[in-house]
Amino acid sequence: MQYSDHITEPQVKVVDSATDCPELDIVNGQGTVKVMFWPGNGSLKRSMHYHQLQDESSLFPLQHPFDCVYYVLKGAGTIKDGLTGEQQSLVEGSIIHIDKHESYTITAGNDGIDFVGGPCPPDDKLYEKIKSQGEH
Repeated sequence: MQYSDHITEPQVKVVDSATDCPELDIVNGQGTVKVMFWPGNGSLKRSMHYHQLQDESSLFPLQHPFDCVYYVLKGAGTIKDGLTGEQQSLVEGSIIHIDKHESYTITAGNDGIDFVGGPCPPDDKLYEKIKSQGEH
């Protein structure tokens, strides 16, 4: 493997989800989706969102041009395959992989669900409203 002679300064970014993260309007019911890493703050190859859905709230049906991965931090719920309607249970510690172009919806259980993740690379369509409002 040959390395480039051009050396760039390493860049490490830490965000404060309470103040540095715009929200996506993709929740049906009560909850929030905070955008932690996305092209708007320099993350061109990975997105990471923090989802907090309250009792029985859900994400709007989503579909991305790239694979997507989520990790359940706490709570429980279900994920529904948009094509087949099949539902699978989610619990704390569940890891979810969604193939590109697959439609899905995640719904919180009675006590809510918190999870992190997103499509890789980022799905620019998710951020159109943020960009048009000039939020970064």
